[in-house]
Amino acid sequence: MALLKVKFNQKKRVKLAQGLWLMNWLSVFAGILVFSMGLFLKIELRKRSEVMDNSESHFVPNSLILMGILSCAFNGFAGKICYDSLDPAKFAKWKPLLKPYLALCFVFNILLFFVALICFLMRGSLDSTLAQGLKNGMKFYRDTDTPGRCFMKKTIDMLQIEFKCCGNNGFKDWFEIQWISNRYLDFSSKEVKDRIKSNVDGRYLVDGVPFSCCNPSSPRPCIQYQVTNNSAHYSYDYQTEELNLWRQGCREALLHYYSSMMSSMGAVVLLVWLFEMSVMVGLRLLHTSLESITNPEDPECESEGWILENSLKDTFKSALENLKKIGKFNQVEADAGGAEGEEGGKTPAITTVS
Repeated sequence: MALLKVKFNQKKRVKLAQGLWLMNWLSVFAGILVFSMGLFLKIELRKRSEVMDNSESHFVPNSLILMGILSCAFNGFAGKICYDSLDPAKFAKWKPLLKPYLALCFVFNILLFFVALICFLMRGSLDSTLAQGLKNGMKFYRDTDTPGRCFMKKTIDMLQIEFKCCGNNGFKDWFEIQWISNRYLDFSSKEVKDRIKSNVDGRYLVDGVPFSCCNPSSPRPCIQYQVTNNSAHYSYDYQTEELNLWRQGCREALLHYYSSMMSSMGAVVLLVWLFEMSVMVGLRLLHTSLESITNPEDPECESEGWILENSLKDTFKSALENLKKIGKFNQVEADAGGAEGEEGGKTPAITTVS
């Protein structure tokens, strides 16, 4: 028994073709939307590529761009088929292409669903990428005189101001690296010498943070140096008092920003996928309803359309049997080729009579 069998007359076939034509062109605009989302996400990721460890994060925007282009191409082609299906003479040239086209649409929809899932599942990969990238970026913060790294200070400062964050996981991350360039250190000073000698790696570490970590909403002037030294500031306790520094780490802030963006895009792609599935089902019904017309010379006659010619169980069994036949056929060919090779390798014996 056919799956989702529907009876059609000419009026219903015309309405289905017209509806599908409109839906296909709406799908073209949906494809443009998916393409635009991918482009926007790629630009946003490129803006902060200096604080990302690798290019794996660009898999999502590249996939969205590709799916958007394919959606426009497939749906534009389907729109033309639906328009020509109203005329039997024009539809005849598309008839042989419909089955391969529907198979391609099925594969496309699987890929589209996969891309939608990836939008929701990229958080873990993005987290590790940002953690390592920010760690490296903070190390290069002081290299304002080094070619290729002189922009890193501005990048980190603008990032911390824009996202209201400080450090990788928090402001204490700045205590573990030398973020002040040697160019601005007075090496004749006893304090500087003592700090450098007290460190195994010879780095100048301070319990301070860059100015971009300061919260301008705080009523107290920013305490960015000697943050953990209570005696250095009046009426101050860094453990109990709310600091006038950003509490949130930049990794968490960026992860939330990109994850929420990709989740929203994933939801949109899922809606587009559902719409594309409905278009594919409609196109299959149109295809089968036109193929099952008993009398092509009578356009008024009734016909039947279906999604699958047999039930889902029978279709699955048939597909498995076909795969087995193909496997057996390939095995027989391989055995025959091996036998021919063995016969060809044998040299015929020649007997001489003296």
